[in-house]
Amino acid sequence: MAAGHELHPLVLVPGQSGNQLEARLTEDYRPPPPALQAPQAAGWFRIWMDRSLLLDSVAQRCFAHQLSLFYDPDADDFRNVPGVDTRVPFFGSTEGLRFLDPDRKDSSICMDTLVKSLQEIGYQDSLNLFGAPYDFRYSLAAGSHPSKVATQFLQDLRELVEQASKMNGDRPVIILTHSYGGLLTLHLLNRNPSWWCRKFIKHFIALSAPWGGIVAEMFTFTSGDTMGMPLVDPLIIRELFRRTESNLWLLPSPKTFGDRPLVVTRDRNYSATDMAEFLQAIGFQEGVKPYVSRILPLLEEMAAPGVPVTCIIGVGVDTPETYLYDGEGKFDEPPEVVSGDGDGLVNLASLLALESEWSDAPEQELKVIKIPNATHAGILTQDFAVREIIRQVLDANSVPA
Repeated sequence: MAAGHELHPLVLVPGQSGNQLEARLTEDYRPPPPALQAPQAAGWFRIWMDRSLLLDSVAQRCFAHQLSLFYDPDADDFRNVPGVDTRVPFFGSTEGLRFLDPDRKDSSICMDTLVKSLQEIGYQDSLNLFGAPYDFRYSLAAGSHPSKVATQFLQDLRELVEQASKMNGDRPVIILTHSYGGLLTLHLLNRNPSWWCRKFIKHFIALSAPWGGIVAEMFTFTSGDTMGMPLVDPLIIRELFRRTESNLWLLPSPKTFGDRPLVVTRDRNYSATDMAEFLQAIGFQEGVKPYVSRILPLLEEMAAPGVPVTCIIGVGVDTPETYLYDGEGKFDEPPEVVSGDGDGLVNLASLLALESEWSDAPEQELKVIKIPNATHAGILTQDFAVREIIRQVLDANSVPA
């Protein structure tokens, strides 16, 4: 391979929850019960992720509250809880996406292993290798609906791509994404003119992208998630996940899953076409309007971008396809899970959605690489998966402009 300075510049876009976030509490912040008083404002602190913020149920409620978003119907957009400011550190560098919690350096859903492998073939941080962390709680919105934070990220990402190209002899850029970052990047390409894509984009490599949503998101909305930490109460954290706008985008798409039952109860079944009714049934009425008006039409926006695309996906891993609830309309009890193929989180139908979506666009270059037993997060750390990713990066570099 050519020396590092001859490589095409590469921009990494992490997945949901895949980079650090910082927060600051102002005097307007009021914590949720049973906290007795608001904590004193003490400047910026790392909120995602710092496990010391999750030591007991009171701390977990404050953590979930401070990271939650609320939908403002007057502004038709999502915002932080009053009294909470947030920001994304290390934009442009890989620093903020190598580890979520630098004190623990757990790289299970981060890009440290991948960054090291890219460095071994000649990439250097902030020279020809760049990171594009973002506030992953937010989503884009369809049509004329505002999405201030996510739209600003697309603008920042565009400028980073242009800067990376300029710093490297005007070579076009390889964008390498994980999970949710792939959805945002596809919209970056489709919301910019074709001349811009031809000039600045060499290749788009998407790892584990949930193009058609995730069935397991419905379980997150009903039952929460411990985030892999045994002391965390999933029902407390459930409120955070419900009030994360991007989770609405990651619910199963009707285009991909149709009317097949995904959640089954004694009273009725819920498919991807019944999502508004599902949100009502679980007691999350406030999510219905933004889902129907902002997210549902967004699921139709998956046009071919006209640049070479490679999807690298894990297959052969048991992945939830249907949740069977035996209670009488109650979702707090653990369901029976029926599994199918996928990467352990994203269903195979979603991982492969672009094949059918772009079947009538023969001019679109699309390659799908299937890696048996690569899990959704493990694709970033498993040796056999990382080797394949590096192979595809080298292939993208070797193709003449």
